[in-house]
Amino acid sequence: MTAEPPVVLKFGGSSFRTLAAYGQLAEALAQRVTDEGRRLVVVVSGQPGETEQFRDRLNQINRHPEDETVAGLLTLADTVGAQLLSTALHRAGRTSTVLAGHQLGLTTDSSFMWARLEHTDPMPLRRAVRDHEVVVVPGGQAADRKGRPTWLGKNSSDLSAVAVAAAVGSSRCEIHSDVDGIYSSDPHLISGARLLNQVSYNTAALMSLYGAKVLHRRAVRLAQRNRIEIVCRYNRPPFPTGSVIGTAGSTVAAVVLNQRSSALRYDSDELADKAYTVFHAENIDAVRLNSGPLVAITGGFVDLPEFQRRHGLTPGEYAGLPVTAVRGSKVVTHLAADEEDALHLAQRLHDHANRPGEADLDQDLPELQTVGV
Repeated sequence: MTAEPPVVLKFGGSSFRTLAAYGQLAEALAQRVTDEGRRLVVVVSGQPGETEQFRDRLNQINRHPEDETVAGLLTLADTVGAQLLSTALHRAGRTSTVLAGHQLGLTTDSSFMWARLEHTDPMPLRRAVRDHEVVVVPGGQAADRKGRPTWLGKNSSDLSAVAVAAAVGSSRCEIHSDVDGIYSSDPHLISGARLLNQVSYNTAALMSLYGAKVLHRRAVRLAQRNRIEIVCRYNRPPFPTGSVIGTAGSTVAAVVLNQRSSALRYDSDELADKAYTVFHAENIDAVRLNSGPLVAITGGFVDLPEFQRRHGLTPGEYAGLPVTAVRGSKVVTHLAADEEDALHLAQRLHDHANRPGEADLDQDLPELQTVGV
């Protein structure tokens, strides 16, 4: 083995649709160790649907569980996945170990469900890399200053992977998923979506803030601070590279639609400002829309009525599903009544934005309700 930093890779839940997938990935990782002569740190998510199964079981016992319990239970799905991959690696002839959240050296605040990283001790990871060919890390896990399990939020394996890369001194982090990179819109929903080969940190973070599902926004910002290049790759052999996120990147025209997002309308600007402040303080991605008392909660996975009740907020009324058009640093959010309207709207916006020579995403769209951001 060389003295180079380890290769850091992340594989999302879609990589493990069957149990056989663990063995197949282990064989590919074992071959990579042989080919490159470098150790690996592999961040993994649980199998599709496992986190939601844990949530459903918890809600059958308590409809309003405390955040500490939710964080302690939901992270188990990723722990199971990490252990399954580790044993598959042993079968493939490679030494492997699992470092769960409380063993990683990642310390967060005590916002159990959407914890924010505060400190990293690199020594646990570096010792594990020294002693094993492959270190497997369950995504999204950490611990607060008292050693209690915390969760970095839904889809936060990206953040774990970048934090791990920073801790072990790697300048690149590979993110493997069921799409090979960042597209001009969700290719599963919008026809004509184009792969964006080079994307700047700022553009990737902006798209993520408004709900794009490819990368976690705080992962992008952490990579930017530590000068870590993010390489997006498809999660099936031969693992082709799609987008590269770094300092380079041309002006992007994109449309963001996340069907789990929602906009809330409050009775006054003061109430909307207060709600936005609370969402932001609790590390939940939210955008204060400036055309009225509106707050968009992007990406979902938040029990909004319960969250607002628990934090003493006057509940906002559902105002629609946000669809956001991005061109460079210009952002315009539209509100659709429901998912069907949102799909039609996103397709029209994408078609319009990608016409040759178009410069204004809102031209010829006067009937749409537009909320500037």
